[in-house]
Amino acid sequence: MSDIQAKVQQVLDEAVASGAERGVQAAVYQNGKLVVDAAAGVTDAESNTPVTPDTLFFATSTGKGLTSTIVHVLAERGVLDYDEPIAKSWPEFAAHGKENATLRQALSHTIGLPEMPGDITPEGLADWDAVCSFIADSEPWWTPGTKTGYHALSFGYIIGEVVRRKTGKPIDEVLDEVVAGPLGISKEVFFGVPESELGRVAKLEDVEGAAEALASMPADMPLFKAVPLGVAPQADIYNRPGYLKANVPGGGTMTARGVARVFAALAGEVDGVRLISDERLHEVAKPAATDEDQIFGFPATKTLGYDFGMPFKNAAETPNEFGAGGLNGSAASIDIATGTAIAVNKNRITMGDYSLFEKVAEVVREHVS
Repeated sequence: MSDIQAKVQQVLDEAVASGAERGVQAAVYQNGKLVVDAAAGVTDAESNTPVTPDTLFFATSTGKGLTSTIVHVLAERGVLDYDEPIAKSWPEFAAHGKENATLRQALSHTIGLPEMPGDITPEGLADWDAVCSFIADSEPWWTPGTKTGYHALSFGYIIGEVVRRKTGKPIDEVLDEVVAGPLGISKEVFFGVPESELGRVAKLEDVEGAAEALASMPADMPLFKAVPLGVAPQADIYNRPGYLKANVPGGGTMTARGVARVFAALAGEVDGVRLISDERLHEVAKPAATDEDQIFGFPATKTLGYDFGMPFKNAAETPNEFGAGGLNGSAASIDIATGTAIAVNKNRITMGDYSLFEKVAEVVREHVS
């Protein structure tokens, strides 16, 4: 066992032993090579099945990193243009003054369409055409491109429908065709999980007091328009087979190894596969929007589809990184200066707490430096 593998394994073991986590997984790529592939704990309290590097986790918005990567690969191939109006391929999208809104604005969360149908159910998220029709007919909250606000669920539908219109294929198929297949991880990263793979998915669990905290929030918060109460974050929803099988590219189900491999292949070759050029990488990695987030009310900096800096850290501390984080504490990032990709998955939904990812990243930085 290498030194870095052993140190990351120790971090995971301690997190589980302390009771802070039930089951965890971490992977690290360094200059295209897998140097950490670690796991600890169990997939759920009932079965006590050990978590392995092959265990799948619904990693919530870490899946946005996959969605955005698809866009950049297709842009590299000339299929997509960041600055082409979305309405050119999706005419219905032009309604209510959105005729000039672009894919670049969707990627940077500045397009002004965070709202989802107020009565949406977990089952309703699987009705792709209905959700896309709602978004196309929506009036933007602000003039596209002038403000930023987190598009928790709508992000995936907007981008996914553009991909579908341009390629003629649903985004989950395109994920496999242009990202997962070439990287050899077709069974490690999904939007909708195939029936045959559901048995590999760890069960998420809420932390004590989560339901009460959610209920105590004001019902008129902007967040509850972006993520209506019927689909508000909770383990009961995320563990449903129907939800896991649905094609909802605002999130994703994956192994840490799989998503780390994707981020590594953005920055360099991984077993001979490079997803995008250096020129595009630097365009993707630089800030695309910096403003007060209209959903959460705090400053946010977005690149083209990712968080600028390490997810949920002060971007000034990690200016060479970009990534994607999920509300359950899962996250993935790439440091383009060192070629280091890190991913962490976990099954306990610790909203707002990314300390495990930060501890793994600290160990990795010490090793790299």
